[in-house]
This record gives sequence, C-alpha cells and structure tokens, in this order.
Amino acid sequence: MKASVHSNLSRLFTRSGIVLILTVCLTAFQSTVYGVSDAAKSDLDATGFPIQPAPADPAIETVLDQISARQIRHTIEALVGFKNRSTLSSMEKDLPAGQGVAAAANWITETLQSYSGDCGGCLEVQRDTFTEPPQTGPNPRITQPTTITNVYAILRGTDPEQAKRVILVTGHYDSRNSDTMNTHDPAPGANDDASGVAVSLECARVLSRLKLPATLVFVAVAGEEQGLNGSAHLAKLAKSEGWEIEGVLNNDIVGGNTTPGDKLQDKSAVRIFSEGLPANATQEEIRRLTALGYENDSPSRELARAIADVGDTYDAMPAGKVSSATPGFHPVLESRRDRFLRGGDHTSFNQEGFAAVRFTEWREDFNHQHQNVRTENGVEYGDQLKFVDFDYVARVARLNAATMAVLASAPPPPDKVRIVTRELDNNTTLHWNDGHGAPSSTKYEVVWRETAAPLWQRFQLAGRDSRHDDGQYSVTLPVSKDNVIFGVRALDPAGHRSVAVVPMPER
Repeated sequence: MKASVHSNLSRLFTRSGIVLILTVCLTAFQSTVYGVSDAAKSDLDATGFPIQPAPADPAIETVLDQISARQIRHTIEALVGFKNRSTLSSMEKDLPAGQGVAAAANWITETLQSYSGDCGGCLEVQRDTFTEPPQTGPNPRITQPTTITNVYAILRGTDPEQAKRVILVTGHYDSRNSDTMNTHDPAPGANDDASGVAVSLECARVLSRLKLPATLVFVAVAGEEQGLNGSAHLAKLAKSEGWEIEGVLNNDIVGGNTTPGDKLQDKSAVRIFSEGLPANATQEEIRRLTALGYENDSPSRELARAIADVGDTYDAMPAGKVSSATPGFHPVLESRRDRFLRGGDHTSFNQEGFAAVRFTEWREDFNHQHQNVRTENGVEYGDQLKFVDFDYVARVARLNAATMAVLASAPPPPDKVRIVTRELDNNTTLHWNDGHGAPSSTKYEVVWRETAAPLWQRFQLAGRDSRHDDGQYSVTLPVSKDNVIFGVRALDPAGHRSVAVVPMPER
C-alpha cells in the first residue's frame, strides 16, 4: 500500500509539473510513512535529483495505441473455443476435430505466422515440442509420456552487438477444470490463462512494427497446470543455448475478474510478483546477500522496479482505444515470488538464473479458477469468457509492451558494478564497466533509495567524463553507503533506461 500511494503521489504531481510541491509533499510523506529522521533525509538528499518519469518515446506510444481490446477478446474467445485445453489432451485420440490443446497450439502458431506475414516475415515462429515423462510420487498429474508444445516467435534485434539480449513475454495456453486429469469436459480457461496468452500475442502483433536493438520473444507455453512443465523445458533450452535473457514477463490471470458484486477489485492496478533472493542462489551466495542487506534486490526485483518505472511514463490507455480508460493504471510491486499455495511459469526461469516476474490481476475470484462450469446455490463456477474484462487485459498488455520496448531500446545494463569498501567512510565510491555492446552514446545513472523504500528515489547522472582510460567508470557521492541501497542503470540519449544493477563490495 505504501508503494502504491507513493507511486500515485509521484504520478499526480509529476503530471502537473509542480516540482516544488512534489518535493515538499513526498518529503513529508516519506518522513511520516517510513519514519525517516531529518538527519537521514539530509544524507539521502545530499546530492543528486529526485527520480522523475522518463520521457515518452513517440514511436513506442504509436504502437501502444494499436493495442486493441477487441483483438484481445478475439484471442481469448478463440482459445475458449477449444473447449478443454488440458495438456493431457494432446494424447487423446477421441476428441472432436478442432478441440484440445494440440488444436490450440496449431492456432497459436498460425496466428503468430500471420503476424509475421504482416511485417514481411520479421517474426521467426518456432515450436518447442518434447515428451514429458510420467511423474513419480503421490498425486501425479502426468501418468504417461505426454507430448507438450511451446510456441514462440522471435523478433530479432537490429543491432548486431545487442541482438543477443532478450526480453521475453509469456502466458500459458493449457487449461483445467476441477479435475486436473479431465481432458474432455469444458475447461474454458478464459482468465487462467487465455488472458495471459492474449497479452503475449498482442505484444507480438504491435511490437513487430518496431525496429529495436535487442531481441524480443513472444511465448505461449503448455503444461503449466501439470507442474510448469512447458516453461521448465523452455527455460532449460534457453539456458543451454545461451540466451542472454534480461527479463521474463509472465502473465497469468490478468483478466480483471468481473464477478458481479465484487467491490474490492481494482481495475487500475496489476500485481507484479518477484522473488527477493534468486531461486538458484547457493547457500554461500544467500549468506552474502543477506549480510549486505540485498534481500530485496534480486535481478527479478530490479526488473519489477523497472516495470514500475515504465508504468510512470506509459500509465494510461489513450482515449478512444479502450471504452472505459482508467487514468493512472499502474503496477503494484508484491515482494514475494508468487501467491500462497500457487505457482507460475516465471519460477521456471528463476530457477535457471533468469530475472522473471509474474503479472496477476489485483483480486482473483477462485470460483472462476480450476472449477467445473456449473451453478450451485445461485453461485456461478467456472473460468468463463463473461468474467473477463477485455479493456483491463488491454491495459496489462500495454504495460507489458511498453516494458519490452523500453528495455530493448535501452543500452545493456552496466557490467561489474562495484562499491568500494576498503575503509570506513561516509562517502560512497562506485565502479562499473560498459555492458557488452553498449553504444558510445550510453550514459549512466547512479540511483539510490533508503533501505526500507520500495522504489529508487534519487539519481546522479554519470557520462563519459566519468570513464577512465582503462574503460572503468568511477563516481564518488557524499552519501553513506550504510544508509541507502545503490544501483547503476544505463540510458540512451532518448532516455530509455535499463534495469538497475546493485553493486557488490570491492576491497
């Protein structure tokens, strides 16, 4: 809640251009909410400037304007039309033509191929098909060798040096009802997770019109309901093939549930879940990170902060594109990997060492997830099309697409970021190097925040004049490293910002 209020206040005053009022109000707000003393604030504010939203990129805004709630509805309706998209249905021989998960995979493939045709073959559409072996242990969800297919499209980066960098968006196209093993009865999966697949496909449709330095990958995976099988296979494939993934945006249950009478649903917010400590960290690495106070600064958490940063620039769906535009649509950062008792495909990428987050609507209705379609005692059950808000899904797609475009346009994040800890000192010295393939026009921002603050608060620009002959950058600031968390992020002349990288100690 604190993060949400802080973000809304920043957005309100920034949009009005009242910089002085913004500074005074935020200072008072932070002191009240976080209990920050005047001395601590003077140290935090000893140098630098308050973080402001980046300027909007007209080319990005143009493609964001093309995101269509009508197109998203078409995608979700098509997926619901396959009746039951259980992963296990790929092995069934008695399904009517045009039903089941295999038919859905074919439709997704053809849709991505049609988008590629619209852009002159700019998308490389591929299928990652494999056989998942039977599961062992109690309550297995796969009892026989099962064919699983992930479908994805690659938009190659235009910069030969940066094309290895990858930003990936995904949703899962398999569905289930009350029985995970049921392959025949209706399992519409409109919200869980045709909505997430619609986000991925819509990002592919509109972003394929851009020429971006880094590579984008648009994915629809299967096997999620059986145990994250599809995403686990794709994440391992990415690791084995050396994909340099900088961020994975997993969209799962982003339909903006429309259950009548639900007065607590917030259509202006989408939750972003991210891990605090990397899932693949060793015990020694965990010990080191906790000793440094970096429990809140995993690469995934920095990705979440970057999404919030993008949301401050591209926050409202433009008038006319969505029937009930919600100004101030924004991400809310949730400081945990996922919800209680649930899991998602971003975890598969976390386990392979990639930064990955989950987008999920503000308030889920569990009567409309993993349920047989029925009505009992006047209550409707089942994940049906009528409980999806297509305008809301379009707003989520806009935030995803904006994040992908900004990160792919920005220079690569800095490399070998270090904080000097040779002696006791109330100043802070930071060193770093250019990321691989960084253009000569790249500049950097040193950013920092109070240790209890969720978002970056202040920055100091560092240009080429901070670069030594050996290629290393160096900046010294009159701010105590004991009182704040520092990061460094890259930016280009247009203001596109990379994900921030926190420094490790250097003696």
